[in-house]
Amino acid sequence: MHHEPLLLGAAPEEAQVHCVFIHGRTQSPEDMDEQVIGRLKTLGVAFVLPRAAGRSWYGARATERLTPATREELESSLAYIRGITDELTRRRHATPLLIGGFSQGACLALEYAMKYGPWRGAMVNLTGCRVGTSECDRPFADLDRMPVYLTGSDKDPWIPVDAFADAAESLARARASLRCDVLPDRAHEVSPQEIAGLETMLSTLVRGDGVVL
Repeated sequence: MHHEPLLLGAAPEEAQVHCVFIHGRTQSPEDMDEQVIGRLKTLGVAFVLPRAAGRSWYGARATERLTPATREELESSLAYIRGITDELTRRRHATPLLIGGFSQGACLALEYAMKYGPWRGAMVNLTGCRVGTSECDRPFADLDRMPVYLTGSDKDPWIPVDAFADAAESLARARASLRCDVLPDRAHEVSPQEIAGLETMLSTLVRGDGVVL
């Protein structure tokens, strides 16, 4: 059972953009506020920060082969995120939506897109990859040119470069409008360059003139 999300920024009923930003393993929405959301300057955005039970969306590492237990945990977490996005859509049907996350949250956002398909808005995967291996049976969706920003690092201890590259390939085959940044020597954290990339996508959605990657 997951818990109540943290709400920040503009009121959801009045926002020009909704942003669902998903925390990583062992983290919390409050950590995401400190590391990411609090460093953004774009106005008019309602931030919804989901909260995982036990501070984890699934028990395995993202790069491990999918087991029945991991699939069950993943489905539960994806259903929870789906409930949040459905509620936002019900409140303001035409408001653009950015779904993003860091680390395990970035992986969950990517699996969300591959399971449910594109939405009106964009996706940001800061240090993300597909969950499971290329041999696993995994969902795949046509993302129909939806803007996506994917990042990684050669020194990241959790998401290795080959998993990042596999995610980029999946997104390319899914017809995402994809921008990738590899940040050499960056530790497992969110860098100023990644904050700037997220900021650009949010501000462009607020202006309503499409996302320029």
